[in-house]
Amino acid sequence: MRGLSKGSLAALITVVVGVLCLLLEGALPWLTTYPKTWVLPASDAIGMGVEAGLVFVKPAARMFSALMAYPMAATNYVLAALPWPLLIAATVALGWRLGGVRMAAMAAFGLGLVLLSGYWPQGMNTLALVAVSVPLALIAGAAIGILANEFPRFRAPVQALLDVMQTVPTFAYLTPLLVLFGFGPVVGLIASAIYAAPPMARNVLLGLQRVEPEVKEAAVMSGGTRMQQLFQVEIPAAKVQIMVGVNQCLMAALSMVIIAAVIGGFEDIGWEVLLTMRKAQFGPAMLAGSVIVIFAILIDRMSGTLAQERRRLWDGRISLGIMALGLVGSLLFWRALADPGSYQALDLVADGLDSWLTDFTRSNADLLTSFKNSIMFYVLLPLRIGLDQAILPFTWGFQWTTGMSLWFFAAAGAGAVVLTLRGQLTGALVLLIMVGILETGVSQLPWPFVLVGVGALAWVAGGLRLAMLSVGLLSTILVSGLWERALLSLYLSGASVVACAILGGGIGLLSAASPLAWRVVRPICDMLQTIPLFVFLIPVLMVFQIGEFSAFLAIIAYAIVPMIRYTRQGLIATPEEMIEAATASGATGWQMMRDVRAPYAAPTILLGLNQTILYAFAMLVIAALIGTTGLGQSIYLALGQADVGLGISAGAAMAILALIADRIVQGFAEERKKALGL
Repeated sequence: MRGLSKGSLAALITVVVGVLCLLLEGALPWLTTYPKTWVLPASDAIGMGVEAGLVFVKPAARMFSALMAYPMAATNYVLAALPWPLLIAATVALGWRLGGVRMAAMAAFGLGLVLLSGYWPQGMNTLALVAVSVPLALIAGAAIGILANEFPRFRAPVQALLDVMQTVPTFAYLTPLLVLFGFGPVVGLIASAIYAAPPMARNVLLGLQRVEPEVKEAAVMSGGTRMQQLFQVEIPAAKVQIMVGVNQCLMAALSMVIIAAVIGGFEDIGWEVLLTMRKAQFGPAMLAGSVIVIFAILIDRMSGTLAQERRRLWDGRISLGIMALGLVGSLLFWRALADPGSYQALDLVADGLDSWLTDFTRSNADLLTSFKNSIMFYVLLPLRIGLDQAILPFTWGFQWTTGMSLWFFAAAGAGAVVLTLRGQLTGALVLLIMVGILETGVSQLPWPFVLVGVGALAWVAGGLRLAMLSVGLLSTILVSGLWERALLSLYLSGASVVACAILGGGIGLLSAASPLAWRVVRPICDMLQTIPLFVFLIPVLMVFQIGEFSAFLAIIAYAIVPMIRYTRQGLIATPEEMIEAATASGATGWQMMRDVRAPYAAPTILLGLNQTILYAFAMLVIAALIGTTGLGQSIYLALGQADVGLGISAGAAMAILALIADRIVQGFAEERKKALGL
């Protein structure tokens, strides 16, 4: 044992536990299926406790909800009453001021499309929600960030709270808020503010921590009070990072407003997308989704310029001229302006898209079904329930038998022996673990094996403390009765992350090697990162209908971007002296990439993998709308039934899975950084 590395010892313990579970499965069935008699009524207890607590808070919450209805109604009235030429002119003027001709043209083109789509009134309702929720989120986030900066003892708890808030699925926010604030658009406003506050808090805290010590010392030497130092010196010095927080806050608020439409019952864009999706009107759904995308791109680009350290403000006189032109045009043609909801020039495009899609799916039905079934039967299903249950005459053309399992394990054992003889003991043990998982299936894994395996991995990544935390958190899922659903969520998100790692890593590698490829890939990544989660469901739902495969593709589309960006960034950030040394030694381009760039880029790539995992879990809950099982479905059902206990329990379980994955990957990234001396 003393000669074993930490990784080898962890893998060996996991293999031993897995073998014991396999051998004792018949005699001790509780090793495979956690007994229901051992389950604690956690969801019911949480539901009763939360509802009992909400009884005392509900009157104040309902009063706050009633008060927030006034600014929201006022904002909604103003945006609805203002003539559309004036609103477009104001946005174009702002675009010119921030980004010149290019951004002004983008604003004019984008809002012109919104007008022609016929969804202008619904779009203004969505912007009204954002306009009221964002100031709440900015104030709350800034207050939390300043508090954590001013009182270091609160910094760790605040960071933990922000981690939990950002890993809890968005739908899980809605269930207790629905009980607390009632049904209606104000619930979406409050949920949006809660969801958008953490990015602001993180960036305020990060910006204040990065203020140069010399700047702080100068403020102290000038004799200012602590409040003067903070608001007149430190916050202005951190304004670039704080504006990054404003940008992220705006995008988070817009994304959450769309999700909150599920319980808002409000005539906004989110509701239109949901309604048209439910009616299988995919052309109108895509048209309404494109309105969300336009808003997201404009908000992202305009607020993003404020986060630039050296930004250029274009001639304000031209902006005033554009505003004056819009005002004059609105006054002259006030009576001639039709209802902005009546401009439905793009309905023909939506109908044409419906017709084209119907013809495409019909003419290529066999090909699409074959592609879908191939991935489902030969990849996803074996991962979910294992080779011994997935390989059937109907799917593979033959029946998997016990003898095949023995031969499969024997071949894996032979491969492990070869690797061991080559001095790769850890690799041999990992091979045995992966073969066992594939033969059994992720959703069928024995719970002791999962607990020990995750604990061992966490121990290697971050030490005993992380291992104990991971096992303890997973145990809460086990005893709450959500274990089977958690494994289903783990299977689908894990499969999606692996696909993102392979595809995104390959695209990132290509983008690092070829500037031309990056010029093509970059705008696609920019677009994917500004599209709200809801919209990812539309195209896959159009082609592949409701089901697990559509959810799989939607998760990949949303979660692949960080893997692409971080892989490329890591590969191109290799120090020049390392490149020169490798070139002088005669390394080829492939050798340079494999032996120099890739090892140095490993910490950055691992951070990309970390973000991909978090994105996958975030999208997993949204994908419950199109037929997935697991924790996401439980959260969605809890929302429909107003079951606070189930909603909070399932949301907490999802957050636990994401948090453990986040900490483990971060641990490996930090270890790699230390190995590289970074």
